[in-house]
Amino acid sequence: MSDLPIVNIGICGLGTVGQGVWKHITRSKPKLESRLGARLVLKRASVRNLAKKRGVRVGPSRLTTDPMAVATDPGIQIVCELIGGTTLAKEITLAALRLGKTVVSANKALVCDHGPEIFAAAREHGGHYFFEASVAGGIPIIKALREGLVANRFGRIYGILNGTCNYILTRMERESLSYPVILKEAKALGYAEADEALDVEGWDTAHKASIITYLAHGTWVPTKAMGVAGITQIAQADIQFAREHNLAIKLLAVIERDLKTDELAVSVAPTLLSRETALANVNDVYNGVSVSGDVVGETVYIGRGAGQDATASAVISDIVDAIALLLRGNAALPEPVDHDCPRRLPERSVSRYYLRLDVKDEPGVLSKISAATARFKVSIASVQQTASSRKGTATLMLTTHLTNEKAILSAVTQLRRLAGVLGAPLLMRIAAFEDA
Repeated sequence: MSDLPIVNIGICGLGTVGQGVWKHITRSKPKLESRLGARLVLKRASVRNLAKKRGVRVGPSRLTTDPMAVATDPGIQIVCELIGGTTLAKEITLAALRLGKTVVSANKALVCDHGPEIFAAAREHGGHYFFEASVAGGIPIIKALREGLVANRFGRIYGILNGTCNYILTRMERESLSYPVILKEAKALGYAEADEALDVEGWDTAHKASIITYLAHGTWVPTKAMGVAGITQIAQADIQFAREHNLAIKLLAVIERDLKTDELAVSVAPTLLSRETALANVNDVYNGVSVSGDVVGETVYIGRGAGQDATASAVISDIVDAIALLLRGNAALPEPVDHDCPRRLPERSVSRYYLRLDVKDEPGVLSKISAATARFKVSIASVQQTASSRKGTATLMLTTHLTNEKAILSAVTQLRRLAGVLGAPLLMRIAAFEDA
């Protein structure tokens, strides 16, 4: 063993994920070293507070409060960036890549916001950047797109990419409790952050969708160019409607590309999904991704989407690939060739929709709603009314026939202005992926 080459690893950020990586590498060292033919040394780690108690034992000589010192240490070949954020994380990533090092990251926001700059730095200076853990935790979706499915063009990729939202929606369905009640309990259990907005408003999922879009299609779609909606408006009336129609509500990232015209559409929104699909039955903190390729057909990936162990597993997988690259000189996986896909116009996106409105319970309201939708050629397929907890009000749940996105959004804007409509309507796509 003493004759084996030594690979030194540095970890910037010894938080939950960083400690998981340290713990599992330490525990699995004999197996990993035998497989790789190298000695793995966890050389240094950066922390914010040297005195803080941690779940792993790290000698004081291997700790520092300066992550840049870890990133630029000449004795460290692999740098794990696990501090999060997009400011300091970007600085240490670029510093390491400019020294020709390999960087492993779980930072979805960093990849989404600065991916082109990071990949360019890696190419220019001979470094390498691995980021499997940035999307869907323990599901190897990035590796699947870059390696296993490389022969394919992808017409549709859709997935549940946020465990917090999926946990909340699952419990709302199972226990008939309201969104605020479940959110409070999710925070207490550690499934939701103190500031839950990034998760429940859809932005965490949007960051991941941006990364998947680049890997699948070679084009960057920033989150501001997507339609992004979260789950904060979902109520028990919606859950009950889904149950009665053999549907499930899931926060989905949907990436669709017309393989004839090259038009691309990326969105994040709560969606009604048939129970006949695999992802409709992915519950709790699990994630699931469906990938449809023109060669392989549909493949589905399901697993834990977050948490210390799932994310650490993905980080260590990248570390193993990085070590193989360093020791054997294997060619690094090429990044997708940049490709400028035109964006699909809203009037070319066609679907059925579900619309919930709280309205005044008085004559003429339904006719006004029908007139408003008809103005934009949105055809109503069904109407269901339930009692509201507020006196003098009712809840209407409508479904549409096939209509385009521009028309339904225009109709919703018009409905918001009607005197009989109370508050913002809830709009959800009724997906028909199984029919495609």
